[in-house]
Amino acid sequence: MTTPRPAPAPSLDLDGRTALVTGAAGGIGRACALRLAAAGAKVRAVDRDTTGLEALAGDAAGLPGTVEPHVLDLTDLDTAELAAAGTDVLVNNAGLQHVSPLEDFPPDVFHTVLTVMLEAPFRLIRGALPHMYAQGWGRVVNVSSVHGLRASAYKAAYVAAKHGLEGLSKTTALEGAPHGVTSNCVNPAYVRTPLVQRQIADQARAHGIPEDRVITEVLLKDSAVKRLIEPEEVAEAVAYLCGPRSSFVTGTSLVLDGGWTAH
Repeated sequence: MTTPRPAPAPSLDLDGRTALVTGAAGGIGRACALRLAAAGAKVRAVDRDTTGLEALAGDAAGLPGTVEPHVLDLTDLDTAELAAAGTDVLVNNAGLQHVSPLEDFPPDVFHTVLTVMLEAPFRLIRGALPHMYAQGWGRVVNVSSVHGLRASAYKAAYVAAKHGLEGLSKTTALEGAPHGVTSNCVNPAYVRTPLVQRQIADQARAHGIPEDRVITEVLLKDSAVKRLIEPEEVAEAVAYLCGPRSSFVTGTSLVLDGGWTAH
């Protein structure tokens, strides 16, 4: 008797779906926008970087889906919530970083980081859920970080925001489950993005070491895999959580940390 061969996994098909990706002008957000457009989605690419959004739209030409630039500062919370109306897939990715000891951490910067990285995702989810609930299907993917699961010194605002995002994502999963809506986090370690590149000088100053030692002695110190993760790898994880084989995956964190949290 022969054992039946498993059917091939269905490919990601988002034709007819509208996706919103924040922080889409570069890094992880850009990779996510292109990946979802490649799957046929109509992508609302949200960022305050007009030039980056224009470049993204040009690079998306010829893909099965489309990329529509939406210039938006996420500190404008009311507009952010309105922008999410009618979306089937929401990818909360936008972020910023500031490296400083707690006693020197500027309160206004702390407030801005929490606004963009926690309050704005709440408002975007709030804006997206009515449409998702009405149709009985939706995907919320929150780009968290290994710092949503672990803390690092000198990153009070970023760590606080990512830990809060984990809780928001789980609450969304519990409330969304009866309506066919999933909510998950993707948790990469250090990704090869402009955000990480800009950290190197700040980290060198905070730790009192030369910049050329920051990657090996700070960024990759706790990672078993000694390299930065690429934005496209994160985008593929996001795509999986939007796909046909992930409907039972909700309220969890997909960790892409090179073994960091295995310690």
